[in-house]
Formats: sequence, C-alpha cells, structure tokens
Amino acid sequence: MKSAKATIITIGDELLIGQVIDTNSAWIAQQLNAIGIDVYRRIAVSDTKEAIVNTLREELEEADIVLLTGGLGPTADDVTKPVLCDFFGGTLIVDENVLAHVKAMFTRRNRPLLERNLKQAEVPDVCTVIPNELGTAPGMLFEQAGKFIVSMPGVPFEMKGMMTATILPFFEKKLQLSSAIVHRNILTFGEGESFLAEKIKDIEEALPVHIKLAYLPSPYAVKLRLTAHGQDEQALVIETEHYRDELAQRIANHVVSFEDLPMEDLIGKQLTQNKLTIGLAESCTAGYIAHRLTQVNGSSAYFKGAIVSYATQTKVNVLSIDADFIKKKGVVSADVAEAMAAAACNKLHSDIGLGITGIFSPSNYEDQSPVGTVFIAILGKGKILSKKYKLHYDRIQNKETATQIAMYMIWEFITKTMK
Repeated sequence: MKSAKATIITIGDELLIGQVIDTNSAWIAQQLNAIGIDVYRRIAVSDTKEAIVNTLREELEEADIVLLTGGLGPTADDVTKPVLCDFFGGTLIVDENVLAHVKAMFTRRNRPLLERNLKQAEVPDVCTVIPNELGTAPGMLFEQAGKFIVSMPGVPFEMKGMMTATILPFFEKKLQLSSAIVHRNILTFGEGESFLAEKIKDIEEALPVHIKLAYLPSPYAVKLRLTAHGQDEQALVIETEHYRDELAQRIANHVVSFEDLPMEDLIGKQLTQNKLTIGLAESCTAGYIAHRLTQVNGSSAYFKGAIVSYATQTKVNVLSIDADFIKKKGVVSADVAEAMAAAACNKLHSDIGLGITGIFSPSNYEDQSPVGTVFIAILGKGKILSKKYKLHYDRIQNKETATQIAMYMIWEFITKTMK
C-alpha cells in the first residue's frame, strides 16, 4: 500500500462533558504517524449505538483504518461490542482463551468472579480477537472491503499494551507502506509565535509543497514542527533536516533543542552530562518545579530535593534568611529569590540552587507587588542568573507559566551561564 489514512474514535460521555481528558487519541496518533500512517481525523462520540454507527459509517468512506477506544467494560453503558457485532453482521460467542484469561486474572487477585465479568469473554464471531494481557476486555479487529477497524479498551495502559504488542506490528506487516512521514522539531523559548513567523517568513514561503511548517505555541515557548511526506525516507530526512537547520540558524538566540522532549528531560540530560546536582527553594510555585523535574526516570541521581517555603516565616525558619532582610527588600524581590537560591544550595548540598518568589492573585499578602510579579534566581559554581517576570494570566496559569520559565532558566544556566 502506498499510504494509509486513519481515523481515531474515542467513545464515552465522560469525554464529551470534559470529566475525563482524552489522552488516548494523542498517543495513538503519535504511534501511527511513526510507522507512516497518516491520522486523518480524531473524533469523540457518546455511548450510544446511533453515535457510534453513524460515525463509523461516515469515517469508513474516507479512512483506510478506524481505531476505536472505550465502551468495552462490563457495565450497561459499555455498548461498543454489541454495536460492532450488529454493524458487521456477527453473533456474540464465548472465546475460550479470553474466558480462561479472565478467570485466571480474578483468581490471581483473589476476587469474586461475577456474571458480568464472564461476559467479557463474549466476542463477535466475525472479528479477530486481540489479547489484553493487562485487563479483561479483549480487543477486536474487523476487516471490511480492505479496510481495518480495531476496537480497544479505553483504559490507557490496557490500550497501549494492546497497541504495542499486537496492533502496530500487525499494521507494519500487513500494510507494507511505501510512503514515509518525517518530523523534525525546534523548541524555542522567549519569543512569541508571530515574531518568530516574521523572522523566518522567507524560509517558510520557500518550503517545497511536501514539507509543512507548524507553530505549536505555549506560554513563553513555541515548538516549530516540520512535517514531510514522500517515498524515499532517507532523502526526506536529509531534506527536512536541511530546512530545520536553516530555520534554527535564523532564530539561533531562541533555540533550546531539536529533540521532541519536555523541558524536564532536557534538563535531566544536561545535569547528568555535566555531573551536576540541583536543589530548589520554591515559594509561589509550591513544589510544582520539583514535580516536573522528578517526572524523569533516574532524577534521584541529580535532584537533591525542594524546600517549599510558601510562608515568609518558613523562609526565615527553614531557609535561615534573615527576617529584617526580607522586610527591607520585600518578600517578592530579586534579593530574596537569590537568597532562597543560595539557601537551597546550602541546605540541600547541591551544586545548583534555584529560588522563586512571586504573587499570582490578589490578596492581603504582606507584599503588595503587582499580581503576576515573579522573581527567579539560579546560582552555583560562582555564577548567578536572576530575572524578573510579569505574568498576565489567572492564578493557575501564572503558576504553570512561572514553572515553565524556571525550567527554561535552569537549562539556560547550565548550557550558557556556567560555560
């Protein structure tokens, strides 16, 4: 097959009302794209026969592959299996392998086996059963007029296990795709989307028709993503990287990385490579920077800890910053942020210390700095990086943005200030 288009359908009223955030379709899309399958559409539908059937019928007119997640559980609102059985003209039968798996799972967990759990072993006789090693609901693969329809559980870790073990290898072998999709990324920081676009306008306009440039903005950061389609993957990689390097050279002062990784991973790599450790003294972010840094496997090798000195008295009692000094300088100030960074180094015995203090929403707080004022300081090895920011969002977004800025400043301190 030259190329393949896929639609991802997520099923569940909880998705439509925002009670549950759909992470499944994003992950599935990434995996399909990596093996050369182009995701044509992502759709969320309710737990009703009409919604599922109508959407499936419409998507099969355009898509070569339709992947569904959700609605395969043992409760009354899980309607996907009987709906698909009717749609493809099948009959529900008991699959003995699935039944044995379900019984064994409940035995291992020493839990009673209910009739509704046993019904998980029922599958349409017109499908190929996809094993679910991590749960009780099997996946189902249907083929119709050369098109493939796959139904998987909505539980993320079950779906991912099924995709990785069975579904992705099946498509790679079955479709034998001759077309290729290549992505290259540039993570930038400190410049807005429109300003970046102006700087690289001529390069973007000169891109060949098979290479597209996308702007993926977030507060203070923009990811530029080049996506190329073609037949010769090797040639496509060379061509795409040529344009990536040209773009990066034009905006060199704002480039952080070519790797499609979150900042915590990039920081972890830098700390590891430079054999450095870090400790934090967080006030307004209340431990959120520590949370981000410790999302990385192996972070205990370089992360010494964090002191959440949210209250002024904690800065005095725990960080040992002089109370008169805080009163004179102001708790939301560059001086206090720098003192916090130094205290983080001393108290946590780290090579690098970060201090952050700010005010994110109106209050009767002792410091009357304008809402959104943030001071961040990083020091270590005789170097210091200290900056003031004025954020303009609500309380939650200010906290997340300040954390993102602090992450970038850590990276900047290691890669630029300490050099």
